[in-house]
Amino acid sequence: MKPGDTQRRPTLLAAQISQRIRSDGPLTVAEYMRVCLHDPAHGYYRTQQAIGRAGDFITAPEISQVFGELIGLWCAVVWQQMGAPSTLNLIELGPGRGTLMRDALRAARAVPGFRDAITVHFVEINAMLVEEQRATLNDETVPLHWHDDMEERHDYAPTIVVANEFLDTIPTDQWVFRGGRWRKRCVGLDDTQQLAFVDGDADSELQLTPEIHATPREGDIFEARSRALSRFSLRLAGCGPSSAALLIDYGHSAPGFGETLQGVRAHRYEDPLFAPGEADLTAQVDFTTLANALRAAGLCIDGPVVQAEFLGSLGITERASHLMDANPQLAASIEGAIARLMAPNGMGMRFKVIGARSPGLPPLPGITPVDIGPTHP
Repeated sequence: MKPGDTQRRPTLLAAQISQRIRSDGPLTVAEYMRVCLHDPAHGYYRTQQAIGRAGDFITAPEISQVFGELIGLWCAVVWQQMGAPSTLNLIELGPGRGTLMRDALRAARAVPGFRDAITVHFVEINAMLVEEQRATLNDETVPLHWHDDMEERHDYAPTIVVANEFLDTIPTDQWVFRGGRWRKRCVGLDDTQQLAFVDGDADSELQLTPEIHATPREGDIFEARSRALSRFSLRLAGCGPSSAALLIDYGHSAPGFGETLQGVRAHRYEDPLFAPGEADLTAQVDFTTLANALRAAGLCIDGPVVQAEFLGSLGITERASHLMDANPQLAASIEGAIARLMAPNGMGMRFKVIGARSPGLPPLPGITPVDIGPTHP
């Protein structure tokens, strides 16, 4: 499916959205994403088995066990930085098939006392994935709990939050520059009653982030999820008296103009309007806006750094070499998987890592505190 094609798949959710548009008018892009991903009956995250070779995409934990192992050891070191408290909430947002946490908990056995202290909380709304997570972690002995929402209260205790490829699924608003004014970009119906992007009303209250210095041109698109990231940051800040978060996602280091909304199905990109409810919809994370939101919530920030730098600083090469020595018959596949995670033209540079922590905690391991870079890819 090429962008610009007008053919659409007549999914049940597409019919539902079309009827809503006829009744109430066009949906904002953020609302369209929310419905496509979270509709109780037909939303993608409610009904689809997204992750894995048989799904729509593969995440870093599915590429190599080393990824999850390093995250587990990172969590254990942060726990030590907290003073090795006797109780710790370890929260994973969007845990996929449970692969990351399985590998993390296995590696964490190397740190005495850590596993005895933790209670693991998963935030997951997909019932099918919850069952797969339970199966993946069936033999695990640490306490495991599942929640539909991060706002569900946990014990008010020291907390570590891990989110890998979670923030890119938060719905984003879009605006388009037309005739010298910014207008809300929406999803409506064209002359053939197919879903189409349409211009909404002019938005006189839109304020671009101060880091943008470029002058908009006709047709430029601006994306923002500032309010959602502010709410997310406040939730992180309220997790416990001593908290830290590791956030890994694909995105850009500074805000700018351009559309990043995309659909993904069967490991291929497709028009986000093509098959509502049957494809994953994501948009890049603006790490400047994220960092500003985290700071405004009272948290200290480390990073962002690119994924290759983060994993390299945690010793991914050394761990992979040890794994290849122990499994020489798998050496080629192990090496290929690590190369994919570190690729300068792929995941290694496109994915960024940012850390957030309570003011009393020292800088988080593997994430050098730096200013946000000035460029926007």
